[in-house]
Amino acid sequence: MRLFVSDGVPGCLPVLAAAGRARGRAEVLISTVGPEDCVVPFLTRPKVPVLQLDSGNYLFSTSAICRYFFLLSGWEQDDLTNQWLEWEATELQPALSAALYYLVVQGKKGEDVLGSVRRALTHIDHSLSRQNCPFLAGETESLADIVLWGALYPLLQDPAYLPEELSALHSWFQTLSTQEPCQRAAETVLKQQGVLALRPYLQKQPQPSPAEGRAVTNEPEEEELATLSEEEIAMAVTAWEKGLESLPPLRPQQNPVLPVAGERNVLITSALPYVNNVPHLGNIIGCVLSADVFARYSRLRQWNTLYLCGTDEYGTATETKALEEGLTPQEICDKYHIIHADIYRWFNISFDIFGRTTTPQQTKITQDIFQQLLKRGFVLQDTVEQLRCEHCARFLADRFVEGVCPFCGYEEARGDQCDKCGKLINAVELKKPQCKVCRSCPVVQSSQHLFLDLPKMELLSCCPHWSAMARSRLTATSASQLEKRLEEWLGRTLPGSDWTPNAQFITRSWLRDGLKPRCITRDLKWGTPVPLEGFEDKVFYVWFDATIGYLSITANYTDQWERWWKNPEQVDLYQFMAKDNVPFHSLVFPCSALGAEDNYTLVSHLIATEYLNYEDGKFSKSRGVGVFGDMAQDTGIPADIWRFYLLYIRPEGQDSAFSWTDLLLKNNSELLNNLGNFINRAGMFVSKFFGGYVPEMVLTPDDQRLLAHVTLELQHYHQLLEKVRIRDALRSILTISRHGNQYIQVNEPWKRIKGSEADRQRAGTVTGLAVNIAALLSVMLQPYMPTVSATIQAQLQLPPPACSILLTNFLCTLPAGHQIGTVSPLFQKLENDQIESLRQRFGGGQAKTSPKPAVVETVTTAKPQQIQALMDEVTKQGNIVRELKAQKADKNEVAAEVAKLLDLKKQLAVAEGKPPEAPKGKKKK
Repeated sequence: MRLFVSDGVPGCLPVLAAAGRARGRAEVLISTVGPEDCVVPFLTRPKVPVLQLDSGNYLFSTSAICRYFFLLSGWEQDDLTNQWLEWEATELQPALSAALYYLVVQGKKGEDVLGSVRRALTHIDHSLSRQNCPFLAGETESLADIVLWGALYPLLQDPAYLPEELSALHSWFQTLSTQEPCQRAAETVLKQQGVLALRPYLQKQPQPSPAEGRAVTNEPEEEELATLSEEEIAMAVTAWEKGLESLPPLRPQQNPVLPVAGERNVLITSALPYVNNVPHLGNIIGCVLSADVFARYSRLRQWNTLYLCGTDEYGTATETKALEEGLTPQEICDKYHIIHADIYRWFNISFDIFGRTTTPQQTKITQDIFQQLLKRGFVLQDTVEQLRCEHCARFLADRFVEGVCPFCGYEEARGDQCDKCGKLINAVELKKPQCKVCRSCPVVQSSQHLFLDLPKMELLSCCPHWSAMARSRLTATSASQLEKRLEEWLGRTLPGSDWTPNAQFITRSWLRDGLKPRCITRDLKWGTPVPLEGFEDKVFYVWFDATIGYLSITANYTDQWERWWKNPEQVDLYQFMAKDNVPFHSLVFPCSALGAEDNYTLVSHLIATEYLNYEDGKFSKSRGVGVFGDMAQDTGIPADIWRFYLLYIRPEGQDSAFSWTDLLLKNNSELLNNLGNFINRAGMFVSKFFGGYVPEMVLTPDDQRLLAHVTLELQHYHQLLEKVRIRDALRSILTISRHGNQYIQVNEPWKRIKGSEADRQRAGTVTGLAVNIAALLSVMLQPYMPTVSATIQAQLQLPPPACSILLTNFLCTLPAGHQIGTVSPLFQKLENDQIESLRQRFGGGQAKTSPKPAVVETVTTAKPQQIQALMDEVTKQGNIVRELKAQKADKNEVAAEVAKLLDLKKQLAVAEGKPPEAPKGKKKK
């Protein structure tokens, strides 16, 4: 065997110590290499430490290498060691990395360094003290001791960072540090420079994120247990003992679901996705999945809940897609509506209604609201200059124009808004505008249009393209009335609401900058017709009538739709979306509804996410980058795993990024080793030791304290979800699972079952309490992982009422004598090669999902429309290649797009009856 290590790399400390312990049992050649040397041939980045086995295989995980050396020494694996290793990887390492970075790179001292790691050190000290053993897993040194010692040594070798009050930790650390293998490892890696030897390594690491309170770590705090009052413990025990009898009766199911007087009526919407786009993971987490979690939670709380969504089907985007695919707009909508519905069905989204906007109800309700606004003087007419693409022979909707933002200079600003600075833009203001379809430069032409009157009066001078007639119609009465109503409504709604901070900020910034009149009509055929003489050839702009789609979708579900949408006194409206949709839900639709004066239900809680990116960039269907909804089900990864990971990284306070490596880590550590391990063990103990029947439970004071602590964490879960802090509430589930794992490890029921009568009784109590915690977790998981939740409940044969209601107290739902079913593992390990294959597949190399025109074998001419479609594809692909070259993109990415272009040209040649051109090679000099 050959062990590759490097000076100043902290991961080399524990592997060298473990190798020293195995000396004499195996021949190990230790080679010191540079930190940039690639010693593993199939890895693209340098990696040390690395162990090359005699078989030619490689181990390059610190824990895996240490485990291998310990197994050579005759060590036997045990559950407690595995628990410590999982905790070291998921909890200790992030905190320790931050502390070392602050100390070595940023030069911080004292509590600024110790603060980030103090909680972890306290946990180790308390664990050692509680077990009254010299080592982490018992009386003898184990793999866990060496791995944790190696991680901690660079920091704790300075006595200033080893708190004296942590006496058990102090004794443990000194015992290990004086052993010869550990001393030699420290000398080899740190070279008598101490922690400063790590500076070159740490300077290449990303700066650690600032701590975010409880959400940073899921490790239970011993201090919290110590602060529980006797009253809290007594209340938890009382609730536990009442068990199933404390559950209220289930709400009778309604069809259709309608508001009920005296109950909490929750109406939930997720932003309507454009029908012509296949949603990617960012779209899914930003809207439908986040809303689904809250809808499922609302039902568990027995709130009267209606969750709706649907496809947004009108507008230029649909017309353009129809041209591309040679279909009518209606055929495109029918096709892609099914694709959307199938994707959301696979992701287990629990819509009560998934509708669409191309319905007679959409026309009726939109036209009615428009007529009310027109009658009340909130609609203006004017001639507007807009962009027309002569090549495409159409006026261009704002989203189909791109150019340079006139405010910040961003080169990919849309015709309605700049994604970089967030400012609204009139398409004619863009510099260097381009038609997104054909990339030609559009021309400016005039057209008569209708405007929704939103502005403050002082903004009239900011709209020089308006006619004098339009200015005169904008009366002071109408403008001040509408804005006053909006501000009064926001003043009543925002205090005490659960609007996300970004939604509040975006809304306030729009108001601060002043509302401008917004055009509500377009020169299109595919849309809701405008019911006004002289505008028969126009339709409503999609941003005006898309939000009205919520109403029409409900109207297609029930003819009593007004009980939801004209009932603000009895209905709480939660609306979920990404941040770019906020203004249309917080300002535009409320203004329309307030102006119509028909008692419409307005949003109570506006929940907006930031953006989810893909690895180091953005999702791009055309470039084959990222996972889209129709692809996720072909990865072999179950839908619930996707749900869990997307919710774990949900971009709540800032943008986040999907990472294949992180997906593997979270699946294998949080799901497999933490949650799945605990629930499986709890059920297996019942089956193996007690014949499948829950044993009698005689609670000790420590058990009662655990009940109280689980109850507090359950209540924290409720508090978070009531505030729609979906990501943080998921951490509470994992925290309870960790409590359960530690409870089992400390009490060792597998040993006690073989002991005295008292030991066997103790094993029964621990097993019974553990399986009840597993039952609680199954219900808490239901909003996040519904299939896994149902699987756990089936395995435990949880009584139906307990599956459908989640109270704020921890109940005994599996009493003594309850028979469980067959227990089996919940999760599968994700392997590195599997994930690497998926990373490559979705990194820009996959073929386009849209069907390509068939290549005919005989040299015959295709139909003109087929040839035109291919020519358009060649033009579009050529533009992609040129853009990538201009951006000096990665050569491999350029080569992949060039290959697509050559393939399209070959298809075009065949369609035109020409022989395909031979590939052109470089001329030899």
